[in-house]
Amino acid sequence: MNRLAIDPARAALEMADFGQRMARAAALVATLDLRAEAGAPREESLRIGRTVLWRYRAQAPAAGAAPLVICYALVNRPTMMDLQPDRSLIRALLARGLDVWLVDWGYPDAGDRGLSLDDYVNRMLGACLDQVRRACGVPAVNLLGVCQGGTLSLCHAALHPERVQNLVLMVTPVDFRTPDNLLSKWVQHVDVERMVEVLGNVPGALLNAAFLSLMPLRLTAQKYAGLADIADDREALANFLRMERWIQDSPDQAGRAFAEFVRSFFRENRLLRGGLTIGGRQVDLARIRCPVLNVFATRDHLVPPAASRALAGLTGSPDYSEFAFDGGHIGIYVSRRAQELLPAKIAQWLVDRSATPAPAIG
Repeated sequence: MNRLAIDPARAALEMADFGQRMARAAALVATLDLRAEAGAPREESLRIGRTVLWRYRAQAPAAGAAPLVICYALVNRPTMMDLQPDRSLIRALLARGLDVWLVDWGYPDAGDRGLSLDDYVNRMLGACLDQVRRACGVPAVNLLGVCQGGTLSLCHAALHPERVQNLVLMVTPVDFRTPDNLLSKWVQHVDVERMVEVLGNVPGALLNAAFLSLMPLRLTAQKYAGLADIADDREALANFLRMERWIQDSPDQAGRAFAEFVRSFFRENRLLRGGLTIGGRQVDLARIRCPVLNVFATRDHLVPPAASRALAGLTGSPDYSEFAFDGGHIGIYVSRRAQELLPAKIAQWLVDRSATPAPAIG
């Protein structure tokens, strides 16, 4: 058996160099203060409990498309959509003349433990879309669903197709039981009902720990060891801190809705197999006849490509297309390549499918 040839003296020098670079990185990080950073200018348009509907200030002449409403996931904050000026899907869409709105689910507290999927999918998301329709005088909006927010958007579009003119999905799970779905394998063994019974809401910190445990070396030790490589790069370290702030900013999950989501989607896979009901109504994806753009990441460890591509053939849309981004679950939002490709792709796709809006309903 061959043995590794290790030079003790060289190894000691490399370890010392690594330690020095990590110390420099730590010292520089200690001088950074990102608290004063602000996102793109926006105004509150509607508030329902913890949920806020934001409208972003226009940055370019109107492109002629219907207003675009972004529905983000419940399990993280939408900061990722506008992380910093040069890494912002929202700002890039605004720069292309789109009227951008955002559904921000906020931070559920103990009083929200009884919120259901019906509350999120029908009542609150529906109220937000109706507010945009009234404010803009259009019969339907463009809806962009992100990750779990894409799943909620699919359900809403199926239950209320009259509200959605075009549907864009990003890294959206449809098949929750693909063989490579690490998150699904983990959640199958969790007694979610008992967890909710004991805790009420599911702590965001607990879910964050679960996400990190899916790839512990890559998402913990390897990631932090990489700080040595950017020890003297102030902007790179600032980018690192922004990402860490987003990762740690995990809202608690309303207990009832969380248990319903795990049972109906992860365990029973009803969005794919059929039989999903929300608010007493069956979610039939064939009722979605508007154009659909399904964007997924080829190296996504949380929502594998197969989980998203399972949507093909399930809707009733005659205009269904996919866009595969060469990257991961986070890179699709903030990588330089994503900034170059996705805003232009999404904006052009929407403009190409935008007819002159009809008079407002009601």
